[in-house]
Amino acid sequence: MSIRMPFFIELDRGAYLWCRCGKTNNQPFCDGSHEGTSIKPLEFKVKQKKRLALCSCQKTKNAPLCDGTHKKLQQ
Repeated sequence: MSIRMPFFIELDRGAYLWCRCGKTNNQPFCDGSHEGTSIKPLEFKVKQKKRLALCSCQKTKNAPLCDGTHKKLQQ
């Protein structure tokens, strides 16, 4: 399922796994639902606490950050 707007989230410093498959029950983070597929999550690091706009449609060209691609997708 594709959501049509980014997830605005404040993240603490650390490493995170962004879901690429869209099957997770913990969007936008990986929960292992990709197991058995060739899709792997993207690990990204936050160096200091900050608010980010994380992609929800898995089509961004700037993963894991939203680049507005969701606005161009067909409904």
